[in-house]
Amino acid sequence: MRSELTPSQIVMELDKYIIGQANAKKSVAIALRNRYRRKNVSDELREDIIPKNIIMIGPTGVGKTEIARRLAKLVNAPFVKVEATKFTEVGYVGRDVDSIIRELVENSISIVREERLSIVRKQAEKQAEARLVNALMMKGYGKEAGEDEDETLTQNEKNARRRKYIRRLLASGELDRETLEIEVEETPNAVMLGGMDEMGMNLGEVLGSMMPTKTKKRKVTTKEAMRIFIQEESQKLIDMEEVSAEAIDKAEQMGIVFLDEIDKIAVSDSKSGIDVSRGGVQRDILPLVEGATVNTKHGPCKTDHILFIAAGAFHVAKPSDLMPELQGRFPIRVELESLTRDDYRLILQEPENSLLKQYTELLKADGVYVSFTPDGIDAMAAIADEANHQAENIGARRLHTIMEKVLEDLLFSAPDLARGEVVVDAEYVNRRMEGIVKNEDLSKYIL
Repeated sequence: MRSELTPSQIVMELDKYIIGQANAKKSVAIALRNRYRRKNVSDELREDIIPKNIIMIGPTGVGKTEIARRLAKLVNAPFVKVEATKFTEVGYVGRDVDSIIRELVENSISIVREERLSIVRKQAEKQAEARLVNALMMKGYGKEAGEDEDETLTQNEKNARRRKYIRRLLASGELDRETLEIEVEETPNAVMLGGMDEMGMNLGEVLGSMMPTKTKKRKVTTKEAMRIFIQEESQKLIDMEEVSAEAIDKAEQMGIVFLDEIDKIAVSDSKSGIDVSRGGVQRDILPLVEGATVNTKHGPCKTDHILFIAAGAFHVAKPSDLMPELQGRFPIRVELESLTRDDYRLILQEPENSLLKQYTELLKADGVYVSFTPDGIDAMAAIADEANHQAENIGARRLHTIMEKVLEDLLFSAPDLARGEVVVDAEYVNRRMEGIVKNEDLSKYIL
């Protein structure tokens, strides 16, 4: 857990993956640090300190979602991203907004379970190995080690020798390809009844808890058997009730909900009709943001201290078009800047997961070593900038399309090429993009 990071350290970590947007990074860094500060105040005051929710305003593809996602990953916090428009898709009824919190709790359960599994991993491996050795002994392995000419050995001593011998064979990998029949637990099928999915209820789980566990026989390799045994032994070593309790607390105290497309549910005075639905969605979301208790299958979850980060382009609507009550629950507003040609150039090469690094590694798998020259990178940045001005501005997502188009022939023929180097320079880029960039009508569809 890295919740003790200072705001400047948080921004430094975000800089590794997101170019620019200093104001947005600063705001989320302060919000995250405030959670750590809140833990250190007196119990009486702690409950009254609520998170200062954030609205990010900016065009698509400038890093709104990535900032929130990386922030959650940085401190291993439960995170869920939802589009506000999901709650208007089914006419005026829409999807149950409580499902946001149920999804957050499920995410938290996964995080806590993984933490617990890593703690008990070594013990589970020991127990799994013991099970596998016994299964191999039942099949007759290791007899040559136990049936020694020394008649003075007891049966227990002979068995101990056999186990030691089998363990040595397993460690050396000699038995990896051997097969054996094992019994594995059958997982109940997920059966959802009408309305029960909204309550997070799975009929398979409900009935499964009342009926005895079924097992089935499977023929697997010793390597696969070991993996199955480790999984089963790990589950036995963790208390799922404790996991649920810790996960709900983690979701309540550390959870981050990213509400995308919030501008699409803003009500404008000049419109009518569907605005009834949009206003209804705002009224449904409001209790969650204000603080409510949502029932999940793992227990009730309070939303008072969950951090809500909303985002939208706000091309047509304005933040002031949202309900006053909802506006008041998002006191921090940050405007994200549109990306420039220089930004696109930096996005291509600077982040730790940059597109250039991704494609370089992908092609390396086929034995083709591609390198990008500075003028080649600049050419792709220039095309992205021009395409975003001519057609719809989709921000950094435009770079994905351009990279695919530039490397299309290479990606197709790489497995058949002789291993070697390919240099992508400005001439290479312009030659492959020439027909598309010149034809403005065509670029609207391809780029």
